Amino acid sequence: MKVKRVAVIGCGSIGSEVVRAIEEGYVKAELVALYDIIKDKCVELTKQLRSQEPRVVSDLRELMTEKPEIVVEAASQDAVREYGEEVLRGGASLVVLSVGALMDPNTLNKLLKAAEEGNTYIYVPTGAIAALDAVRALRRVGFEKVTLRTRKPPTSLKLVGEPTKDLSKVREPTAVFRGKASEAVKKLPFNINVSAALSLASGTDAEVEVIADPNVRRNVHEIEVISKASRITVRVENVPSPRNPRTSYLATLSAIELLRKLTSPDRLIVGT
Repeated sequence: MKVKRVAVIGCGSIGSEVVRAIEEGYVKAELVALYDIIKDKCVELTKQLRSQEPRVVSDLRELMTEKPEIVVEAASQDAVREYGEEVLRGGASLVVLSVGALMDPNTLNKLLKAAEEGNTYIYVPTGAIAALDAVRALRRVGFEKVTLRTRKPPTSLKLVGEPTKDLSKVREPTAVFRGKASEAVKKLPFNINVSAALSLASGTDAEVEVIADPNVRRNVHEIEVISKASRITVRVENVPSPRNPRTSYLATLSAIELLRKLTSPDRLIVGT
């Protein structure tokens, strides 16, 4: 099996871990390019590499000249909107980690059209939750309820558009958001990508509650899904990423596992 060519957009905590997984050989791929708006992040990352020699590029045009087959977005929702179409139309499939961007129907439709034109695919990791394979299976019979309740340490939460709200001073569990996933990803774009993954898997706009809880040291996600065929309740307690407390470590591992699956010669595939 031919080794796939991979590029990474975003050399922060998750992007760096993806790069290390390729460097160590866990993901069997050739790392061809790195891009970040802060170029020094990529330069510093390449200094840690021995087996891989990616090109550090200055823009997406340069990145695409390296002819990647898969581009991993590990930057931001803005990056998905700005670069996604060109990546997909240019012949590379796109792994989207800033999944909240796909909750905007206009953005999603543009990306799907670009993927069709480029004969490419959009991949979304499960992220920091679980059971999305079962949720996807239940779409055939429909849902009565799809909800997500998330608890995180106050200092790991960042609300967009509310600069005066100092969550570090919260002393008891406090709901900072209640509403639809499509709104949650706007208010908490760095904290609640899991709500978008759950919504995309179920084909619904999930109900979301986000709680700043000073009593927890882990990021806790509770999912409840009710349908005619099954009732699913899942509680996931995630250790925050050592390099970014706003992100669960499982989210990083999930992205790496998806990329490993996409580049693996394995003939045994477990899960839908």
